[in-house]
Amino acid sequence: MPERQTLTARLRQSVPLSGLTKHLQFEIEELPQFDFAAGQFVSMQTQHEGREITRAYSIASAPARSRVFDVCLNRVQDGFFSNYLCDLPEGATVKFHGPHGYFTLKSPVRDSVFIGTGTGIAPLRGMLQHLFADPIRNDGHDFWLVFGVRNREDLYYTDEFQQLEREHPNFHYIPTLSRPGHDWTGARGYVQDHVREIVKDRRDMDAYICGLKNMVVANRDLLVKEKGWDRKSVLYERYD
Repeated sequence: MPERQTLTARLRQSVPLSGLTKHLQFEIEELPQFDFAAGQFVSMQTQHEGREITRAYSIASAPARSRVFDVCLNRVQDGFFSNYLCDLPEGATVKFHGPHGYFTLKSPVRDSVFIGTGTGIAPLRGMLQHLFADPIRNDGHDFWLVFGVRNREDLYYTDEFQQLEREHPNFHYIPTLSRPGHDWTGARGYVQDHVREIVKDRRDMDAYICGLKNMVVANRDLLVKEKGWDRKSVLYERYD
């Protein structure tokens, strides 16, 4: 097998999304263009206490004929790599290889529901950016994004998704809080409660699910066991 190519990504921008979450934008030094499919991930590497540490992070942006890509990640208590990246100063570099993964948009595209919690929004953001970058990719289809978090301050990229909804009548953004404050007037509860309402009795759709195991299993069971969907119509990526 050919040796896996290791590339260098320079941090262009580091933006806090919440107290523990950051949006990072990187630019690759060795390539004029970084080719990947929306939804894929990169494996980042660094040295720590004499050994190489590798962690996978979903790409939170769409391919755009450039050498730039985004990631979105949480600080993990006592987790070396997440804190290393969150503390990385702009202009610093990190080694990585990729892209990797098969959590990508199906072809042909159908009406679809995107289901994410927490930083599981990252690959879904890339997929939606890709779909709406060219009218040909989304014409004639409807897309729902059900994004679930505990608290309002954890709703990442809200302005972006609301703008997408204003510009495209076929995109429907449903943020839902499991621990809403008294002033929250939007959806409440878990994402699967709202997915059930969206799909009703339809089976001619696709679902893309990203988040922790319990959420992924709950939504897969809802669609496959309760609603009778074909398993191939439910794509997912788990973070644990």
